[in-house]
Order: sequence, then C-alpha cells, then structure tokens
Amino acid sequence: MRTSNLSHINLGKLARPLAIAVGILSSGVAHSAETSGYNLAAVRAQVDQGNYQSAKSVIQQMRDDSTHEEVASALAFEAERMRRIEMEFTLKQEDLLGSIQRYIPDATEKDVSQWNSEGLLEYKVINGERRYFRKAAYNLVHVSNEAAARTNDYRRFTDKAPLYHLHPHHAAVVDAHQQAKAPLKQRFEVTYSLTVDADAVPAGEMIRAWLPFPQEIAGRQEQVALLSSAPAKNQLAPKSQAQRTIYMERVAEKGVPTEFSVRYAFDSLSRFTEIEADAVKPVSTQAATSENLTTYLSERAPHIQFTPELRALSEKIVGDETNPYRIAQKLFTYVDQIPWAGAREYSTIRNISQYAAQAGHADCGQQTLLLITLLRMNGIPARWESGWEFSPEGFDTMHDWGEFYLAPYGWMPMDVTHGVLDSEKEAERWFYLGGLDSYRLIFNTDYSQPFFPAKQHFRSETVDSQRGEVEWRGGNLYFDQWSYNMDWKPVDSSGDAN
Repeated sequence: MRTSNLSHINLGKLARPLAIAVGILSSGVAHSAETSGYNLAAVRAQVDQGNYQSAKSVIQQMRDDSTHEEVASALAFEAERMRRIEMEFTLKQEDLLGSIQRYIPDATEKDVSQWNSEGLLEYKVINGERRYFRKAAYNLVHVSNEAAARTNDYRRFTDKAPLYHLHPHHAAVVDAHQQAKAPLKQRFEVTYSLTVDADAVPAGEMIRAWLPFPQEIAGRQEQVALLSSAPAKNQLAPKSQAQRTIYMERVAEKGVPTEFSVRYAFDSLSRFTEIEADAVKPVSTQAATSENLTTYLSERAPHIQFTPELRALSEKIVGDETNPYRIAQKLFTYVDQIPWAGAREYSTIRNISQYAAQAGHADCGQQTLLLITLLRMNGIPARWESGWEFSPEGFDTMHDWGEFYLAPYGWMPMDVTHGVLDSEKEAERWFYLGGLDSYRLIFNTDYSQPFFPAKQHFRSETVDSQRGEVEWRGGNLYFDQWSYNMDWKPVDSSGDAN
C-alpha cells in the first residue's frame, strides 16, 4: 500500500467525513482552534505559501491533541492536501523543456522562459523549489495558439469532441422541441468498473467501494434500470441522494486486483427552451422564498464565495445591463472564452471559482463553478449538475455543467464548456444556455454531498463524483491506487444496440 510521507500522523484516527473540514474557518470551530492552542489559519497559510516542511512540523506537534475532533480532521486533511499537491506538481525546472518537447519538438529554453513570463506554465513553489504541474506541457498547447501552431498536427481536447462544435444533433433537438414539442430520447446501456490495484490493501481486509449511479429526473433522465453488479450484493443510494452511488464490498486477496462493476440502462432526454429576453423578470424576494431558490442565490464556501475580485469581475462583465437573461448571456460568453485545460484534482484547490477566474485556464467543473458564482452574484439562481457525456460519434468523457433559473421559464440547463456555438441561428448559437443534448449521464445534482452509506475516510474527489470512491478500515484509497473503465452503447427500447 502506498503511504503518505506524513506517515507519522495517524490520518485514520484524525479523519472524519470531509464535510467537517470544508469551510471550517467560517464556523465556530476556528475560534475553538485558536483558544485551544491550535492555529488552523496559520497552518493553512503555511500550506498555501508552499512552506510544507514547516506546516508538517506544526501538524506533527498537534497530532496528539484530540480535544477538538473537527480541528483534528481539518489538520489531517491539510496533511493530505499537501501530499496530493506534491503528486500534482512533479516537474522540476530542469525537466520542463523535455516535457514540452514531446508536443513541440523545436521548443527551446528561451521559449520556456517566454511562456513562463506569460504565465502559461502552472507551478507552485514548494519548500523554496519551483515545481510545475504535471500537465503543464499538455496544457500549454491548449491555452496558447502560438504553442499549438508549433505542434505536429496536435488536436486540442475539445476539437475531438463532436458536440463542442455546431453539429446536426443540435438542429435536431431544436426542431424536435419547436415542431414536435417533445424531447429527443436516447437510451444507453453502461458497464462501469473500478479495479483496486493488487496488494493496495492487505489480504483479508474488506474493501468498500462506491460507484457512481444514474439519477432519476423526470424529463431529463428516465427509466433507470440496474441490470447487474459484481459483487451481486449491493446498496443502491436512494433517489433523493444528490450524489448517487451504488455501494459494494469485497475482501482483498493477496496478489490479485479487486474489481467492482455495475451495469445499468437509462433514457437521456434532450432539453431546449426558446427564451425571450423581454419576457424575463428578476427573481423577487417573495418568489425566491416560495420557489425555494434562496439556497441557489447564496454563497457556499469554499468554492462559491462573492470575493472582492469576483465582484469586480462581475461588474466589468455585466456593466449596466439589468435584464437577467442578457446578464446570463454576458457571463456565459465571458466564462466560455476561458481556455479549457487539464485540471488539477479539485481537492487541491481552496476556492475553485476564484481559481478559474485567475488561473488563465479552467476545465468544465471549474468553469461551471465560476459561472454559478457570477450568476448568483447577479440575482440569478444557479446550481450544479455533473456526470458523463457521450456523443453520436463515440466520444465520451467525465463532464460537469449546471442549471440556471429565469422567471417565467424556471430551471434550465447550461453548459458553458460547450459554450456559444458558431451559428447564425439564435436557437443554435445559444443552445447550451437553456438547452442540452441527449447524450448525457447525470450522476450528481449537487457537489460535495454525502454518500450512502457514509464514507468513513476522506474522499479522493471532494467536489465531484464521477469515477467512484474506495476505502478500507486503514484509510482512503487515492486515485493512484485504482483504475476505472466506462463502456457504453446506445440501445433501442428493446435493448438492442443501435
């Protein structure tokens, strides 16, 4: 089993569900920490400044004090956060050029210096040493047109995804909703497996696994059917669970990988709303209360905070516009133009919306959290949705998007990573602001929500739930200790492949 370089800290003893640790500084726990001799804020400051050696030393001194379990849990996760960040930022300065030359063979040290000066190579200073993100070279050709032009026929990730550009399916969805007044429906069958590495857990120990499972949402995702699981015994989370999973257990065997799998089918239904800007009205306080929208207009630390920087950005984007739909269009357009790039693990980022606004790039979940934050700041309710996306041509990937609310239309989908499509037709151009294709698999209707049954140790993914989670009594199994596989196919109503 791979262990942390903080093995002197009993993470199993300190750990409680991550929800305790998240947002701890905004609760009364922060005061308890200070008065009991803990200084959680100081520890976090040391971590954020890259002073890992100092932070580890402080946590070491605190490890035996169990008076405040919430603080102990938060401290334990700071230790785990450092470990994860060090796994993400692995490239040293002397390794950077060679990494870039895999994509740009004629790159030079002078080029690297220039790209560094432009802020195109993500790095952290850890214990005084500059360490680059392991995907820095890959991301360079996604965020720089100049760098991409020097590659040997390199295609960006979003160029491989058919529905990220105008596609006949978009026109078909619009036509179906406008003419037939009905969605396009596509049934899928999915087999998903999660395999724990051999000897990641001692033989004879019980491994607990949570695999993501489809939500049942009227008009969006229907006729969900569990077909089989291995092992056959399982616990399926209730339909009300915001991050829905299927839970299984299996005993580890020496020298043998441990596999969990599930097979299910579901209908994916398209969405499209033709929005008339002049018909849209701001959400009143009374309506927000009666429609249960208040939650979706509020801050939610740590990833949805109305920081001074984001308030200034919002004012810059929105200007003097007052119509909620036109405000949404402005915000959607702005976030859409942030270049897509491979993401750090979300658990290593303090405030994802702030990060997305400042990093110079963002993936789908980071873009979505930024857009949700900006919409809420402008009185437009917004919320999270995520899972997987497929396509008519065989492309698939984990994916995050969201929903926003406009009166009198109600809740509608939004996918800012697909963004504004290149079409002269308004319905197609703004397809993903109010509409959604029929190639979606929805696991989550919120982020950072508890599992059923509850997880005992820290999650590998503290925000999303698309790959699964695994643990044993000795602790969480992180992503480097297991693999996953998604197989899917479209089928007709009889179950035959299309």
